[in-house]
Amino acid sequence: MREAFHGELVALGEQLAAMVGQAAEAMRLATQAATTADVSLAEQVLTADAELDAARNTCEDHAQRLLALQSPVAGDLRTVLAVLYCGVKVERMGDLAAHVAGLVRYSHPDPLVHDEVADTVGALGEVTVTMARSLQELIRGSGPADSAWLSGTDDEVDALSSRLDAAVRSESWPHGVASAIHLALLARFYERFADQAVSVARRLEFATTGAMPD
Repeated sequence: MREAFHGELVALGEQLAAMVGQAAEAMRLATQAATTADVSLAEQVLTADAELDAARNTCEDHAQRLLALQSPVAGDLRTVLAVLYCGVKVERMGDLAAHVAGLVRYSHPDPLVHDEVADTVGALGEVTVTMARSLQELIRGSGPADSAWLSGTDDEVDALSSRLDAAVRSESWPHGVASAIHLALLARFYERFADQAVSVARRLEFATTGAMPD
């Protein structure tokens, strides 16, 4: 019986890992859409967001069934509750990628990302996707990343976001107020995506150790 239950826990973790993979791919594609002004790719990201929402519902239902039927305690209970908590955060990561894509669509036919900040936006996409991929490996127990590493990488995202924000707030910004507002929002979406990844990693560490990381 316990062996079957622990098999269910493994399957539950894999569901969460797959969701993180979906969020990572959504942000990768959204960044590509933003830096290339590809509105059709942005639409693809927006459409796919419903798939991550459905995956979250499936994962949540699985976790609730385990709570109802298995009555887990101690570490097993922390694991199931962590997945419930993390599923919400991962779904939010997907929403934030969709917000990036939504800005691409809203800006069309004008580009969202101009040449002056294209490298910074590209770097934001690269770092946040790397964080999500590393989080996926952490869930699967197959990578070296932990909450401390993700927190450190989150600092990189904050620095890049500040760089983007400073560029669009400069008096020399040549593309107008609307463009500056859109890019300030874009920076915030990347920051929040990274924050959610860190939050998931911290909760998973708590599930394993019983203590929240510093």
